[in-house]
Amino acid sequence: MSDLNQPVSPAEVTPSAEDSQTEQTETSFGDILSQFEQEHRAESASGTETVQGTVVSVNAENIVIDIGRKSEGVLSLDQYKANGGDPDIKAGDSVTVAVKGTTSEGYYELSVLKVERPKDWTGIQAAFAEKRAIAGRVVESVKGGLRVDIGARAFMPASRSGAKDVPEMEKLIGQEIQCRITKLDIEKEDVVVDRRVVLEEAAAVARAEAFSQLKEGDVREGSVRSLTEFGAFVDIGGFDGLVHVSDMSWDRGAKPGDVVNVGDRVKVQILKINQQTKKISLGMKQLIPDPWSLAAEKYKPGTRVSGRVARLTDFGAFIELEPGIDGLIHLSEMSWSKKIRKPSEVLKKNEQVEAVVLQVNAADHRIGLGLKQALGDPWDAVEEKYPRGTIVEAPITNLAKFGAFVDLGDGIEGMIHIGDISGEKRLEHPNEVLKSGQTVKAQVLEIDRERRRLRLGMKQLEPTPADHFIAEHKEGDVVSGRLVEVHATAAKVELGDRVTGMCKFKSQSQKEREAASANSPKADISSAAALLTAKFKGGGGGSSAPAADVPKPGQVRKFRITRIDTVNKRIDLELA
Repeated sequence: MSDLNQPVSPAEVTPSAEDSQTEQTETSFGDILSQFEQEHRAESASGTETVQGTVVSVNAENIVIDIGRKSEGVLSLDQYKANGGDPDIKAGDSVTVAVKGTTSEGYYELSVLKVERPKDWTGIQAAFAEKRAIAGRVVESVKGGLRVDIGARAFMPASRSGAKDVPEMEKLIGQEIQCRITKLDIEKEDVVVDRRVVLEEAAAVARAEAFSQLKEGDVREGSVRSLTEFGAFVDIGGFDGLVHVSDMSWDRGAKPGDVVNVGDRVKVQILKINQQTKKISLGMKQLIPDPWSLAAEKYKPGTRVSGRVARLTDFGAFIELEPGIDGLIHLSEMSWSKKIRKPSEVLKKNEQVEAVVLQVNAADHRIGLGLKQALGDPWDAVEEKYPRGTIVEAPITNLAKFGAFVDLGDGIEGMIHIGDISGEKRLEHPNEVLKSGQTVKAQVLEIDRERRRLRLGMKQLEPTPADHFIAEHKEGDVVSGRLVEVHATAAKVELGDRVTGMCKFKSQSQKEREAASANSPKADISSAAALLTAKFKGGGGGSSAPAADVPKPGQVRKFRITRIDTVNKRIDLELA
């Protein structure tokens, strides 16, 4: 052991890959190891005792600890850290220490070690044979490592010191450590000790004990160590657990990088522990309320909402209303009239849209939304915008066997039945006279608000004999006509081919009307023929019945036009 007094070469203590791994182990399990050493050390043969104390203060060299006696105790900070103590120890922390004696200043001298130091070669041999950890004091640095006093001179290789670099190893000088004898040659007084193996074993035991203390359902705070496509690994105090992406956020579309970053401090809940594989499943979203629990109250049918188009499918678009809550706009709820074949015709991904809540099923996590409802139903004002008789001009969008469809705009579509297309001839199919895209004029004939139908007619706009008659006459003109139907107060009058008017009678007694009706012939055909041959607008021509005669069906009389309604093609008359 002649080389023990040689200086240490820095190259010889450069940590290897194995040393780096040890460094990570010590760093990760420092707190666990400290607790293990404090709770599991035994009384030494020298009669020192173990007490529980409270840290009063911490300075650069020592930790002052209240051990419940008249004087306080002093513990070397370097020794405390070298043996796995909490590097962030502070006032108020509780520690377990061994009382070794008193200092010249009257303080109790404390130590964190409670393993026995051999007193002679017999004790050293016994410790070696039993592979038992022993106490030792680091005396000095030598070539390749450190010299340790274990009751005899021993050598500890730098790689087995547990230090990660030269400065840290040098801090061990003067400190008490735990180590194990790995080589013993009594004749040559060659003793080699290993501190690293003791630290690793203690850490392993402490880790196993700490792992056994983890419980499913526990809430821990940890640090995000790494991110993957499927989640994030979080260190919860020496143990890495996986937070799967599905347990990171209620937002199903969120990626791990959208929720956390490496180094973030997060709160997690232990969801599952596999004792065989030592794998831990963690959750973050479990610590915040499920947004669907409030969905039914928050999103009532009829509510107007705003959201982002999260994704498009063949049957509709999912709208993100808030993280974790998506609503579906079905294809059928995108337009009032236009047939949408795919959502991309109307919406784009990430587009901000407004919609109306149609139904909510919180139990199944479903919300039905309507886009067309948010735009307003054009049929609400259709009766005001297109009253009966209105003339419209619009393009033909589709031809069917039973009629033609025209687009009036704003989601309103009208239908021209095949029987209302032409008055000149009977059509077998609308394409005989119309084609898709052609602009036509039509008249509003009927409005069915409930069934959302608007019936139009084209033939109603073609000139009729009534149109020609109205165009050639004005109110006040005297014309001739034949009484067709006679009622108590009015009669229907034939003014020409497919032209009729209504004549209102002046006051006449019921008895006179009944007598006239009973005695009148069915029709004065010869007189009617003579009059109808003549020009109706004149007043000349054949003879007429005396003015005093009671009106009778079949009579040809003279009438004065009192009113002309061009829209409804109505002609009101009175006896002239």
